[in-house]
Amino acid sequence: MQNMTQQTSHNQTSPEGIETDPGTLALEFNRQYMRIVNALAEQPPSTEIAQYSIEISALFAKAAIGNAANPASLLKHQSAAAAKFAALGDYAVKRAQGLDAQPVTTPKAGDTRFKASEWSANLWYDMMKQSYLIGAEYLENYFAEPTGLQSAEQRKLKFYSDQLIDSLAPTNYLTSNPEVISAIQESGGKNLLDGLKNFANDIEAGRGIKMVDGEAFELGRNIAATPGKVIARNKLAELIQYAPATEQVYNRPVMIIPPWINKYYILDLSPKNSFIGWLVAQGHTVFVISWVNPDESLRNTTFDDYLEHGPLWAMNTIHAVTGQTRINAIGYCLGGTLLATLLGYLADSKDQSVGVSSATFFTSMIDFSEPGDLGVFVDERSVSQLEEKMAEKGYLEGRSMASTFNMMRSNDLIWHFVINNYLLGKAPSRFDLLYWNSDSTRLPAAMHSWYLRKMYLENRLTEANGISLLGSPIDLSKVVVPAAFISTEQDHIAPWRSTYSGARLLSGKVRFFLGQSGHIAGIINPPARNKYGYWSSTKALPESADEWQSQASSKSGSWWPEWEKWLRRFSGKKVPARTPGSDEFAPLADAPGSYVRL
Repeated sequence: MQNMTQQTSHNQTSPEGIETDPGTLALEFNRQYMRIVNALAEQPPSTEIAQYSIEISALFAKAAIGNAANPASLLKHQSAAAAKFAALGDYAVKRAQGLDAQPVTTPKAGDTRFKASEWSANLWYDMMKQSYLIGAEYLENYFAEPTGLQSAEQRKLKFYSDQLIDSLAPTNYLTSNPEVISAIQESGGKNLLDGLKNFANDIEAGRGIKMVDGEAFELGRNIAATPGKVIARNKLAELIQYAPATEQVYNRPVMIIPPWINKYYILDLSPKNSFIGWLVAQGHTVFVISWVNPDESLRNTTFDDYLEHGPLWAMNTIHAVTGQTRINAIGYCLGGTLLATLLGYLADSKDQSVGVSSATFFTSMIDFSEPGDLGVFVDERSVSQLEEKMAEKGYLEGRSMASTFNMMRSNDLIWHFVINNYLLGKAPSRFDLLYWNSDSTRLPAAMHSWYLRKMYLENRLTEANGISLLGSPIDLSKVVVPAAFISTEQDHIAPWRSTYSGARLLSGKVRFFLGQSGHIAGIINPPARNKYGYWSSTKALPESADEWQSQASSKSGSWWPEWEKWLRRFSGKKVPARTPGSDEFAPLADAPGSYVRL
């Protein structure tokens, strides 16, 4: 307190010229507060938030009734929590007396919220941390076993109760986070003023939490900057061909199908993190589809359109440019689902003039029977509500999907930024992955509705002839193309056991790789970083995903080199490097093109 008094008794001046004496700070706090009030007053009330609140409240009430009907289970969890709180009291007494004592509980592996030294060194914060962890465990158990809930309700209950538990962490609050309190003492409270400004800016912009410094990146300069040319364009996509980085290249080119939920340059981040740049450096001719960001004019665009004007159009263009009749295809996430339908379409097609030599699936769902956390948002009621919302504009706003994905990792993608931006008052970071994550896209109404219903609700892609695209029935059991599936251990969007089930639907020889980390970090794992390891096996896929993992080899470092070695088997001999485009397909623009900027 003495240090704080000494700091705030002087008229310190911030870089912006604002004095940090209490009177000046109070005036600035009031001004920023009024900015927030005025900005909120101008925003229309959200019926969506109201609907979710009603649904969540009803679900929690049903859980309470279900637990009341099973008092033995409830008593078991209460007794376990009470015993741990009693042990925590003994622990506190021993520590206060300077005796050795072992913590009653510790954060789970990977939980970085309590990494500051004060959470262990200071008894007060240590007690606060352990009390929260014991309470969190009790709530997890409380919401895990209520009777009378259907499986879909139980999935939703777990998701929303996890959100509640995460929100209650002491790290999220001004008075219980030692890093924030230290910042207040050091700055005389200016960190709170800066945080309030950040919050006011975000509210006025109507964009949610600003995660990244947008001025730090420029498309084509230090992100999405691998040299190349846009060689073709249609209403849905641009096709980019990358300039060679070697004197010779493999004969068969690579075509990448990214998801249209986000922009393609997740695979072409800053040069050190660019999968595309790395693949070009290995001697491959690489093409990527860059999807348009749809507006109302594309409201009736269908999944058939994405197949026709996406990979089928791209394959024919690649054939015309390179002369090759076989290509190696890569699909990422939803792009991988589209790749599976492409393979099914080609297997039914009599025209074999252009085909796929090998197929690679990055974190791609084909079997949607266990959709993971996304299943919380995909039931008949939710899809019907979403269809009504999309009908207004003809598309789903990109921010809606982004918010959903952020909630799946709320500690990393929501609360971390609440603390950093609003409590610590820091400027947003300069991180290429977060820049991409903030650059969301819209989804056409007709396509998205069909995709949610046919894939998530009905799981038709697992059925022989369960769907038809462009007049062709899709039967994945007819697909004999060699394939590789790269999934990730902590993926909340495409759970790896579900992607494994999808891999077994194909009839060709399939390799399966399991990377550490999640949906993005486990894929964007350059060899030079040597950060995450992986599992792989050359054996045929057993029925069980867990059985596969038990016999797979655990390896350190990136999976990229081993996968690329597999890819070479289907890439042909080396030929002189190709310049992007041809006489028929003269370059239209430099990469990254125009669609990525929409």
